[in-house]
Amino acid sequence: MKVESKETTGGTMSSSSREGKYLTFELGGEEYGLEILKVKEIIGIMNITSVPQTPDYVKGVINLRGKVLPVIDLRLKFSMEPLEYSERTCIIMVDIAGITGKKVMVGIVVDSVSEVLNIKDDEIEDTPSFGNRLSTEYIMGMAKVKGGVKILLDIDQVLNAEELNILNKAA
Repeated sequence: MKVESKETTGGTMSSSSREGKYLTFELGGEEYGLEILKVKEIIGIMNITSVPQTPDYVKGVINLRGKVLPVIDLRLKFSMEPLEYSERTCIIMVDIAGITGKKVMVGIVVDSVSEVLNIKDDEIEDTPSFGNRLSTEYIMGMAKVKGGVKILLDIDQVLNAEELNILNKAA
């Protein structure tokens, strides 16, 4: 019954609504996943024009087929050590829903893209609690796949409204 699943998940989004295809990628030795419907395209690392007075995780902007789009480094956004870009480094172009519901296309730099996985609802667990001081609303769940754990990101929650506003102004 649906009611029982809501009780066991503590009133959060039921796991069945998280089932689907995910693009998996690596960041700092960990595997992450993004809903494939949010992904517009994957491009190799290219010339990124830096924009002054933006947070350090905002790498700058790129010109993609005549559109100037903001790019963030997910490693820096997640307070990881910066890494020199290699031939495996990619920019994943994603649609992020802003507060007004308007979509903003943003590039996120990741260490490498792995594969597209079809993840079933019984393979996804809720995010464990790390206490009140650690914000985890950007984590949709933890997928148990191929003997490992993949962190499923809610890309709409990775950047808050203020950060999206900064990106809009940068582009």
